[in-house]
Amino acid sequence: MKFPALAVALALAAAAPSSSFVPAVGQAYQRFAIERQHADAASPCGSLVGPLFSSKASKRAGKSQGKLSPTHRPRKGKGFGHPTSQSFRRDPVSRKLTADVVVKTEHDGVTDEVDHMMREHLEHSEPQHFFRSPKIQIPTGFVPGHNQVHRGAEHHVDDGHNGLQHHNPVAKMLSHIVPVGGRPRLVSQTPEWRRLQRHADTIKSTHLRDLLKDQERCDAMFAEHDGAYLDYARQCATLETMDLLEELAERQDLKGKIDAMVSGEKINFTEDRSVLHTALRETKDKIGTVFVDDLDAVKEVHEVLDQVKYFTNAVRSGEIRGYTGKRLRNIVSVGIGGSYLGPEFLHEVLKTEPEGINSALGYSLRFLSNVDPVDVERTCADLDPEETLIVIVSKTFTTAETMLNARTMRQWLWDFMGDDAEVVRKHVVACASVSATEKVKEFGIDTENCFFRFWDWVGGRYSMCSAAGAVPISLLYGYDLFQKFLDGAHSIDEHFLNAPFKKNIPVIMGLLGVWNMSFMGYNTRTTLPYAEALLKLPAHIQQLDMESNGKSVTRAGLEVDYPVGEVDFGEPGTNGQHSFFQLLHMGQTVPCDFIGFVQSQHDLCLDGEALSSHDELMANFFAQPDALAKGKTAEEVRAEGAKEDLVPHKTFKGNRPSVSLLLPKLTAYATGQLLAIYEHRTAVQGFIWDINSFDQWGVELGKKLAIDIKDHLHEARSDPDEKPVETGSPATSRILNYYVDNSRHASCDLLQDTNPLTSVTRKSHRDFFPPDENNYKGGEEGFNSPLGYVNKCLWTQIHNILQCTEYYLCGVGIFFKLQRATS
Repeated sequence: MKFPALAVALALAAAAPSSSFVPAVGQAYQRFAIERQHADAASPCGSLVGPLFSSKASKRAGKSQGKLSPTHRPRKGKGFGHPTSQSFRRDPVSRKLTADVVVKTEHDGVTDEVDHMMREHLEHSEPQHFFRSPKIQIPTGFVPGHNQVHRGAEHHVDDGHNGLQHHNPVAKMLSHIVPVGGRPRLVSQTPEWRRLQRHADTIKSTHLRDLLKDQERCDAMFAEHDGAYLDYARQCATLETMDLLEELAERQDLKGKIDAMVSGEKINFTEDRSVLHTALRETKDKIGTVFVDDLDAVKEVHEVLDQVKYFTNAVRSGEIRGYTGKRLRNIVSVGIGGSYLGPEFLHEVLKTEPEGINSALGYSLRFLSNVDPVDVERTCADLDPEETLIVIVSKTFTTAETMLNARTMRQWLWDFMGDDAEVVRKHVVACASVSATEKVKEFGIDTENCFFRFWDWVGGRYSMCSAAGAVPISLLYGYDLFQKFLDGAHSIDEHFLNAPFKKNIPVIMGLLGVWNMSFMGYNTRTTLPYAEALLKLPAHIQQLDMESNGKSVTRAGLEVDYPVGEVDFGEPGTNGQHSFFQLLHMGQTVPCDFIGFVQSQHDLCLDGEALSSHDELMANFFAQPDALAKGKTAEEVRAEGAKEDLVPHKTFKGNRPSVSLLLPKLTAYATGQLLAIYEHRTAVQGFIWDINSFDQWGVELGKKLAIDIKDHLHEARSDPDEKPVETGSPATSRILNYYVDNSRHASCDLLQDTNPLTSVTRKSHRDFFPPDENNYKGGEEGFNSPLGYVNKCLWTQIHNILQCTEYYLCGVGIFFKLQRATS
């Protein structure tokens, strides 16, 4: 044999391809690779692997390392799955062999140099030369259990679910020498990623102004489903870009990961949890199809939805009332993060939606999220506690901010109606995980009728379709409207699972997100809904994306060496145009998501105006993406007559990417579609980047440090000697002592001495609505008890006195004004 090192390797593999022989085999393989490299030029048939079979390629051996082939041609064709695209013309085995031949072991780290050399040969060779070689007969004993089917010079290829599975004997032989399942690799080390990096260099030298002249490209770059229309022609991308991104998706087994998520596999492995927000809007006919730890997930979901429907309808009809017998008309939802941002985003949409307006008449919904006491003051202002229902949303029922606000609201209720246990049972409900049942009961909540469970397999930022959103939204707008929201989300779920990638809206948006962040270097992104009712959508997306993909290690624990996790922000148009669009047009490049609607929730047509107000809004929606993409050249500025010294200041470079998402009308259904589109976009990006998008350990560290600081504050507040605080960090100690020294009066003990009631009570209902028929006890005595009658008379007299005083003071003021006017 020409290569003795290869002979040793083959002998070892045939004799015992077990892992105990891997180090020796790896060393032999390394020697073989070096010998092969020296012998390639002299060999009449080139190398034993890949394109070096070709005599034409062997003449170039050593010259094309790390470079494009001299005969390399740009990829052409209709692209992104079209049969004439380069990705279909290229031999599929070469595409798969790149991944399978070059592998490493955890024992000897076999030859990074050889890895690189083989990958470069495979990536840069012309496909037509790949198998122009004599057949190599390898005994089947070398590859135990692998059937080899030869058809002339070709090898049998099977179409697998996640890509093309081949039976190339060379690849199989090498996979035994360097076994698959060795060290984990970063996605940035794959050929697909490197091809995209090289392609990005080409795209960066291309301007969107030119790309938008390509009629064929523009006509192909859109996707549509159930009224949702995505136009991505204004991305800095070509049809070849989409081909390459789809290949990367195949390499990362995107379809397999999506299927694993929706089937209940525990893909959130750091917390050992499934990720099943899609089950929250699944239809009843799918009961019995998704299980988590022997629990029928879809059945559980519909049991809770039925409970929510009964309870919210009973409250709205007056069947369920408060402690004093009054109707419950005010809802305060206490939660933070995903327990608040998603429901508030939907609430803002529905409160100007025609059906939502009619459904909410006579009711109000407010959200209490911030632990800042000012948020409590604003939330409770002018509310009647006797008509208020508190909804506490916390998966674990331990979130510090939420539970402090929950205790504050409980005290607010007690201040008015006494500390009877029934006050809490009648006025407080909980949305929490099943694992938090005992904590819910300890708080005083009726766990039989007022506890709406969700599950550990629902993450907070993905919980909008769970009880966390269902309870407060259904209380205000009715359950039927919330069901329409679920239906819209389910429509996109089905599209996400079944549509081919080239026409899959969330997949396309996710792949473009990876492209812009990791290859084009755009590390921010903005969401621009041209609908005022979506003013809270950017904040929800901000949490959804940044908490999910703000990571620095892969699922295998490797530190990423490629950019992940954009900074997301946004504002409704046209407000954003007068806020930060200056930067979008002339500052750093920020990819934009424009969201618009064919019809307005409420359009206006004024006399004398040629267009409706909605047309005026949408004119901006269509103009801004073009302005960002095309810009304005210096020649165009000069043609407008601008002075030469002003030309640079009025020139817009353009070439700023965006997508436009257009839906029929902003309804509950369309809002569900939007939510699901962005949830799935986030998941796609995480799957491609190989990170866990479903945990949030970064949130925990700050919480732990806050507990330590609270201990220091408690010690400082209770220290009669007022000794300085020592935290172990000089910088923290200094600023903490400044705070303590200037806020000694803020001790809770001092406040309680002067105010037996909470500040919430003094600043809210008592100032606006003095009680009429309230004996502060409730119960069966009703309002006709002696004490109730006395209270009523007392408050009536006080009210009359205050009213007379007001009239008197007004009269005095008028008298003095008249006197000054006549003097």
